[in-house]
Amino acid sequence: MSHTFHIPVLGLGFTIDTPLKVARYGISSVVSIVDDILIERMRRFHTEQEGEVFTPITPTEPDSRAKRITAYLNLLNRQVNQQFDDLKQQAFVEGTDITRYFDLLPDSSTLKIRYQQMLAETDSVLRGELERKLREDMVKGEIDVNIMSKVDKMNYAANGEPLSDENTDALAGLRGFAHSDLSSSVVMSAGMNPRLYSYLESFEDFYPDSSGKLNKKIILKVSDFRSAFIQAKFLAKKGLWVSEFRIESGLNCGGHAFATEGYLLGPILEEFKTKRQEMIADIFAIYQSALQAKGKGINEAPKMRITVQGGIGTAEENSFLLNYYQLDATGWGSPFLLVPEATNVDEETLENLTHSDSSDFYISGASPLGIPFNNYRKSTAEKQRIERIEKGRPGSPCKKKFLVSNTEFTEEAICTASREYQNLKLKQLDTLNLPQDEYKSRFDAITEKLCLCEGLCASAYIKNDILNRKESRAVAICPGPNVAYFSRVFSLDEMVKHIYGKLNLLQGVSRPSIFVNELKLYVEYLKKDILQHIKTLDAKKLKQLEKFKEQLLLGIEYYKKLIGHINNQTEQYLNRLLEELLEIEAQIKQVLIHAIVPA
Repeated sequence: MSHTFHIPVLGLGFTIDTPLKVARYGISSVVSIVDDILIERMRRFHTEQEGEVFTPITPTEPDSRAKRITAYLNLLNRQVNQQFDDLKQQAFVEGTDITRYFDLLPDSSTLKIRYQQMLAETDSVLRGELERKLREDMVKGEIDVNIMSKVDKMNYAANGEPLSDENTDALAGLRGFAHSDLSSSVVMSAGMNPRLYSYLESFEDFYPDSSGKLNKKIILKVSDFRSAFIQAKFLAKKGLWVSEFRIESGLNCGGHAFATEGYLLGPILEEFKTKRQEMIADIFAIYQSALQAKGKGINEAPKMRITVQGGIGTAEENSFLLNYYQLDATGWGSPFLLVPEATNVDEETLENLTHSDSSDFYISGASPLGIPFNNYRKSTAEKQRIERIEKGRPGSPCKKKFLVSNTEFTEEAICTASREYQNLKLKQLDTLNLPQDEYKSRFDAITEKLCLCEGLCASAYIKNDILNRKESRAVAICPGPNVAYFSRVFSLDEMVKHIYGKLNLLQGVSRPSIFVNELKLYVEYLKKDILQHIKTLDAKKLKQLEKFKEQLLLGIEYYKKLIGHINNQTEQYLNRLLEELLEIEAQIKQVLIHAIVPA
């Protein structure tokens, strides 16, 4: 890898073509393959941009979803390879992409060190040889893909008969990636789906070749050590290797939020650090045995990377995480929403984001999946949702049906963000004769759901001027709360230099530590959980809340001790960190005492 950071998946459309913007500079990024309709539209756009003839893959074509994904990923691969080949032919002079490639690299990179040696070389013959070797050793960024394991609806034939399991959304998506020309990774997120994980066995590219190389790799996005180990062992028993655990903060991230039971990022990373080698040995023993049973031999464990993402904001935090926890890389997501060179954010949303504060970003119940979702109050999709409620027509038209899951009122599943569902649910609510405050609470919970299928694509359509005439311009966006501290639009060079400590984009900004920011989110989450259950609190829920409290307090104790190991921050910063930890510690105890034990 050229860089020590990657750009994670951002919504559906925000990073849908990010590899075309950054891969030639050695920067890896992740593309969502949930929405094959968006994918087909973007394939058409980029095919025609290159002056090529576009051949559509219609929805009625057999296995159209997988074929669309394969075709789009092949297009990305082909165009990135062409960009990279062109870049490598350029002269090492100011203003060229090849010079930019090396300028963006971290100073610790051996390639960067060799580049600087080449620039200092005065002998033209030696310099030419150094240039040749540099071009040979340059590496482009990975084009990885993301599959949300639980977004896996059943699909039906034209006659209404359900199609086989291999045609569910997630499995068809995986097949689309597996059949592509890419040599990269699939990022599995949103928990374990045994049917999907088992389907990985069907594709030879996920097994090592005769030299031990994996043509396609598996990355698991995880939020704790235990679940990571369980998932990796499940896959190892099938002869499948997890090449990377991508640890993400449970709450201090963008998109869907998967809260842990109070386990905080620092202690989670510590557990991965201390148990890493033991875990690799245990998983490899299972993996090697499974491969032998399949007639495949391997003597050495393949590389297993550990990375982290979610809420990293400064170069000091970035380097501390990498060094102290012995990580291979970090993920920087939401700040790249403010980098138009890298992501698809329309002008109105971009302008709103630059004039936001922390109160504009919140964990909501907006997702039809029923999973907490990082929402943005100023989004045009939120404005549209409120306007529809005010007009007495809550909910959205449901065209794409990727998130249909509810069969409360209908035989075939419908989406809880749809006008159909909300109309039926509100009619039911009207019959319950509830007190006004309870009625409002339930009304708000029903109508809070957002159409993410349309909203998370709209920005890509608007920015690339491919929005159809009758399509909604309402943009849903799901940044992590960390983006609140970044208050303008940045160039790619500026953001990369910020990550590596060559430039400080947060100069003069008062921002708590990544650990404190996450801790505050967990306290808010706990308060909300208590309020939701205070009237129906039973022994089981009380025990769960007490465990949550205990884990938060253990996490704070861990951070107090960690302060002595943070050697790249000022004394003032460390003193503030301790003060904030003590303040939150007292707050947690007080919240629980007052909320659970009646006065």
